[in-house]
Amino acid sequence: MTERREGYFLYHSIGQYPGKEADLSDAMAELAAVWSAPDDQQWTYMLGKRAEFIDLWRGLIGASPGSTTTCESVTQGVHMLLTALPGEQLRGRKVLVASDCFPSNHFLLSRLQERLGFDLQTVYPRQGAAWVSDEDMIVEWDRDVALALITWVSSTTSRKADLDALVSHGRDMGSIIGVDITQASGLLPFSVSDPEVDFVVSTSLKWMCGTPGAGILYVRPEQINACRPEVCGWFSQDNPFNWDISAFEYAPDIRRFDNGTPGIMPAAATVPALKWHAASDQRALLHHNRLLSDLLIEGADDLDLDLVSPRNADARGGSVMIDMASGERAAKTLADLNAAGFSADIRSATLRLSPGVQTTEEATRELLSVLSTSLNGS
Repeated sequence: MTERREGYFLYHSIGQYPGKEADLSDAMAELAAVWSAPDDQQWTYMLGKRAEFIDLWRGLIGASPGSTTTCESVTQGVHMLLTALPGEQLRGRKVLVASDCFPSNHFLLSRLQERLGFDLQTVYPRQGAAWVSDEDMIVEWDRDVALALITWVSSTTSRKADLDALVSHGRDMGSIIGVDITQASGLLPFSVSDPEVDFVVSTSLKWMCGTPGAGILYVRPEQINACRPEVCGWFSQDNPFNWDISAFEYAPDIRRFDNGTPGIMPAAATVPALKWHAASDQRALLHHNRLLSDLLIEGADDLDLDLVSPRNADARGGSVMIDMASGERAAKTLADLNAAGFSADIRSATLRLSPGVQTTEEATRELLSVLSTSLNGS
């Protein structure tokens, strides 16, 4: 197989951008030189890189200083938040989530419910539907819901939740509201204050084009005051260099969610991608995705293939997901696309296609041609 940058349709998994390999190589070489130097500048550099990573993310989501920190993954970020809440806030009440959330989050919540004493309420799609509707989430979202975790864009359908409607209802119910923005951050505009939510989790993969392990947790400043993270350490303090073991106090801001010496490598490795993204024309990135997504939808229609994703762009993330009718057919199609140099993937019978900045219109049309040939030969 000959891999082709212009035929890359995996932005729902790992994002790529022009010059990424060189940027990442340069960043890691610089880090290696600083970390290996026989002086005392290592921590100044490393903590500076972490701060730069956090500030770039804050700029992207409109977060205030002292509200955002690093985590290894979305799952870890959700765990950090839930286990930091006062016990009485969740005990005996419900945590609400849609079944088409990222499965890792559901695995976590299902295991935490016994220890933290809440009931996990999972909302499923209606019969024949591909995704959980906002209306069905709202029906299940009553005053017994202590916390709701909203998936902004589904990784299985690319369906985009109506945050305005969901958050407005959640406020009326008095719930803590969190949003997993992973599948659309960096492509669709997002602000932590419009509508205002209590916490946000994301990775830096996908449209942000970063590396694994570079996750973020945002917590609304007013919510931070009530949190007592169960994993704490010297970096959880206002002054990390307080060595008085009888005088520990949490930092007044998001730093209380830090603990021991932070893992900085993923953040440092991701800074070049975040800087590239911050310097890019955000509207142009989205317009390019929408143009190619429209071509994919038209092509699927011409081939009489059913969409798994919403047809309306306003209700969709950056992916076009197509029902191939069977897992066998999907696997054969993916093999044919891979043989022609295209990068995509499947989930059961669903073909997932996510065009990004390196994907070209010519390659998109060629992919549809290969798809047609594969189907006609099956």
